[in-house]
Amino acid sequence: MLAPQSHEKLLIVIDLPQPTGAELWPPEETRREARLHKPLRALVGVVELILAALAVWGVFACWKAGVVPVVITYGDTTLESQRYFGGPLAGAIGLGVLAAILLVDAIRQFLLAVRAKGRKPKEPKVS
Repeated sequence: MLAPQSHEKLLIVIDLPQPTGAELWPPEETRREARLHKPLRALVGVVELILAALAVWGVFACWKAGVVPVVITYGDTTLESQRYFGGPLAGAIGLGVLAAILLVDAIRQFLLAVRAKGRKPKEPKVS
């Protein structure tokens, strides 16, 4: 195969219109403004608190299953120790993290249900 001695030049360039994505979104006038203050958020917060309480219950159940006491008796000697199982302990830690996240989000939902309202425009100070 022979290598080309000169580079080809494109004489015709196809100029197609580039999509901007403007037609994908509705115009600004038709979009509703997002509201933060929704009293229904309090219900979401209650559900998250219940789920967090169940997760805390699961933490204690998993931790209890992950730590098992071992007692060995040989004659007059008694040896007591604990055996740790990683799976249930990791599950307990994961459920604890989940409960913490649910608790923080439940507090956020309650605050948005109660406090988040539109800001009033500031009145200019007359001096």
